[in-house]
Amino acid sequence: MGGQANPKLAKERLTQAFALFCLLIMGGWVLVGPSGFLSWSENSRLLAERQKELVRLTADRDELKNRVALLDPRHVDPDMAGQLVRSNLNVVHPDEVVLIVE
Repeated sequence: MGGQANPKLAKERLTQAFALFCLLIMGGWVLVGPSGFLSWSENSRLLAERQKELVRLTADRDELKNRVALLDPRHVDPDMAGQLVRSNLNVVHPDEVVLIVE
């Protein structure tokens, strides 16, 4: 009876050691993993940056949508059309003054 208890006890201890090792690995992953406690502040900072970028890109998109609406072939805004023609063809109205700033 004494010879059988020893291997059984060793197997139980080995199982417990393996379970403890797995728990330690999971605990370490919770601390330092990509979504762990230590990376939480970095993720919060990145989220704030992305939200600022989203606001900027949304404003840019809205500005472009406005320009597209002003250049709709069915009803072109005369001011926008004149501005594009003058800037693309380098022409001015006779009553305009061109200032070159360097």
